[in-house]
Amino acid sequence: MTTYDFSPLFRSTIGFDRLFDLAESLTRMDQSALNYPPYDIQVADNNKYRITMTVAGFSEDELNVEVRDNTLTVTGKKKAANDDVSYLHRGIAARDFVRKFELADHTEVTAAYLSNGILSVDLVREIPEAMKPKRIEIKAGKPASLPKKAKKLIENVTKKLA
Repeated sequence: MTTYDFSPLFRSTIGFDRLFDLAESLTRMDQSALNYPPYDIQVADNNKYRITMTVAGFSEDELNVEVRDNTLTVTGKKKAANDDVSYLHRGIAARDFVRKFELADHTEVTAAYLSNGILSVDLVREIPEAMKPKRIEIKAGKPASLPKKAKKLIENVTKKLA
């Protein structure tokens, strides 16, 4: 597998650290862990999502859902069975797992539910008002003249530069 060194880019970019961290984490992913447990990602509308995972055989106290640094981590740790059961066939996967999802900025986990071996995690993306696009009304006619204070400020700046 090819690895990439992003360290030269850190010297000439500002504010893209999270993007490079995400790219690095994708190259370090364990390929065997990508298929277990199976999951779906549903989109309810533009800002609501649900991750649904099959976690058959796990109880609520064996599962952990945690969000840290825009990463949702779902962990399943099976408790050791104390019974002496012998199996002819064992097809229900009961192995421990860690599944990570990178979340977009301003995405919050609102709830997690376990029902009939299905874990559902609800997410909502709430963009702050200050970051939403704002429509500016275009008026007909000539623009109003600048206030006298603004004119003086512009003149002072141009005098200092000259």
